Amino acid sequence: MVLTRGDEYPIHQTPEPIAYSGTDRNFYDRYFFNGYAPDGSGFFAIALGVYPHLDVIDAHFNVIRDGVQHCIHASAELHMERMAMAVGPISIEVLEPLNKLRIRLEPFEGMAADVTFTGRAFPIEEPRFTHRIGPRAFMDYTRMTQNGRYEGWIEVDGNRRDLAPDTMGTRDRSWGVRPVGARDPQPMPGHTFPGFFWQWTPVNFPQGSLFFHVNNDEHGEAWNTRAAWADEGAEAAQLSEGHGSMRTRLHQGTRWPAGGILSLAVRGAPEQVSFEPLGRFQMRGLGYTHPEWGHGHYKGPLVVEREDIHLEDLDPLLPENLHVQMPVRVEAGDGTVGIGVFEQLIMGPFSPLGLTQFLDGAT
Repeated sequence: MVLTRGDEYPIHQTPEPIAYSGTDRNFYDRYFFNGYAPDGSGFFAIALGVYPHLDVIDAHFNVIRDGVQHCIHASAELHMERMAMAVGPISIEVLEPLNKLRIRLEPFEGMAADVTFTGRAFPIEEPRFTHRIGPRAFMDYTRMTQNGRYEGWIEVDGNRRDLAPDTMGTRDRSWGVRPVGARDPQPMPGHTFPGFFWQWTPVNFPQGSLFFHVNNDEHGEAWNTRAAWADEGAEAAQLSEGHGSMRTRLHQGTRWPAGGILSLAVRGAPEQVSFEPLGRFQMRGLGYTHPEWGHGHYKGPLVVEREDIHLEDLDPLLPENLHVQMPVRVEAGDGTVGIGVFEQLIMGPFSPLGLTQFLDGAT
């Protein structure tokens, strides 16, 4: 039997039941959220991923307090039910599509939460990401991104805190093909991993939302990039798109961003903005390059685990620590101040920043 709750809704994309994604085994469907107080403190992030052809669902809830990133990881068998949207204590509820969602963490090993996201404007659609290694699709996916406001509370070890007034952040939804689950052992003679450079900088300004991302090759040539602006309350037809160019600084001995200057050509957006880091969040807390909790890995019928990451104790050049989001203070050329994140992942050589080896740090 393959009929599931999803088949009751008019969302089919192929002649198959919803349980079958209609594409290769690496298909995924994913939710992501981050949030922060107006001064960048209290950073939290949540993710939930569905992997239909692996029959796995996993989720992660993270919050930073006093230099420690507290994480709850959960993984379960999907049982082909793509509408479940819950893994152990972590759940996501769509209250209003494309605008309002609720995330809950039921009490588990000292952590609990109940937060609601409400969008500031209609989501933007980023250009389709398609990247091949030889004949094989390394990535082929679409993502929508939306800035918004949060309300609710988070508890860690008996310390329950309401979210600060004007807590903001970003959420995204992406779906398609990425490397997930166990690594494919099939070799591809003559084709090697080309390296990877990624930056993503959603920003909340008082009057609206700024978005920029870029995927570059090892020489700094962009193969996917977009800049966009959304005024407060903008509808889909009112979003503006254009281009941006980032000049980046790295912390010495790391591949983590120390700041940058973004020049823009987007209607409604500032012409130039600068980024000043206020902290650091390790994306491994959401499963990205995590050695034990990577996306889509089968761990059993249901496994839930807490992990505490002491941020000052990390080796910045271990592969699982390369991928970061930095909460940042953002200042436009006219003096307007916003807050957002500067996400970055650099794997392999990247000549514009003087990186010549697979894991060398900035000099």
